[in-house]
Amino acid sequence: MNENRFKAVKGKNILVTGHTGFKGSWLCLWLCRLGANVTGYSLENENPLSNFALTNLKLRMTHIIGDIRDRDSLKKAFEIARPDAVLHLAAQPIVREAIADPHYTYDVNVMGTLNVLEQIKACDTCEAGIIITSDKCYDNKEWVWGYRENDRLGGSDIYSSSKGCAEILVNAYRHSFPAHFGPGGKLLVTARAGNVLGGGDWANFRVVPDCIRALSAGKTIALRNPLAVRPWQHVLEPLSGYLMLLNKALKKDETIAGGWNFGPDYDNAITVEQLVQKVLDAWGGGDYVCEKSGDNIESNMLNLDTCKSRRYLGWSPVWDIDTTIAKTISWYKNSAESDAAALCLCQINEYMNSMR
Repeated sequence: MNENRFKAVKGKNILVTGHTGFKGSWLCLWLCRLGANVTGYSLENENPLSNFALTNLKLRMTHIIGDIRDRDSLKKAFEIARPDAVLHLAAQPIVREAIADPHYTYDVNVMGTLNVLEQIKACDTCEAGIIITSDKCYDNKEWVWGYRENDRLGGSDIYSSSKGCAEILVNAYRHSFPAHFGPGGKLLVTARAGNVLGGGDWANFRVVPDCIRALSAGKTIALRNPLAVRPWQHVLEPLSGYLMLLNKALKKDETIAGGWNFGPDYDNAITVEQLVQKVLDAWGGGDYVCEKSGDNIESNMLNLDTCKSRRYLGWSPVWDIDTTIAKTISWYKNSAESDAAALCLCQINEYMNSMR
């Protein structure tokens, strides 16, 4: 079952910010499956069809509603959780919403991260913080090759630049507070991934959720950027990398301090249009139309180099693009009318059984 890769997690107190969201809910289910004592701190998710709601995840963990911009509330959550480690996923994750509200995006993605770092620094039980950013943290030149962890950070749009700033902020904490984050101290790690697919994602302006909403309503799917190439991967792929980092952090492996990329094999880097056609094939019908968006907010090419994660963590992708889509569509078709938690845990077990 490959559980030995995560053996150090069992019995540990883990605080996850953003636990009501798409990635956060899958991560917390997996952590609970591994025997961790999980506390979540997040905004309320009001979607009754969310992965968090359908799996009744709040019954499996300590569930705290709060805003990472609220320092007093966040401090109280740390006092309740007394975490051995923190996984920080809470964020404003949508590129187009960042354009609409830059102030909120920076307040959450940068100042919210600052608040989390301050609490990690002050918490006497916490041994590590794993800060989840994005593949968009790099200064994207639209190269055909993947970005490495030591490539230049940047971002030509509000969302991407906020994630680049978060990366710079973590690095600044690592060097500015050596008494806390120096040798023998707490570990600070960043993890970079993007374009994840899987059940329970209902965000606006994302390809698969847009497809599911249109298909469920019998409408034609509208594609804004059909020729854009992305490194698509199932949500469990980067989560397995985060858990490997967590396992090493809990064993005080100081070699993991720094940034880590998690992305699929290059065969999974296909265009939006190719992805949507695969979604239609898995769904069993439907149609799409390519529309000119009238803007050029998002890049056309973005890949990650994952050699570091493969060599030093022993991490590698498990599911190809067709398996990823099949698992994703299965969730959307079956979760509302079956045991969603069992469905998710079945996929988690299948994934762990397939890990190399």
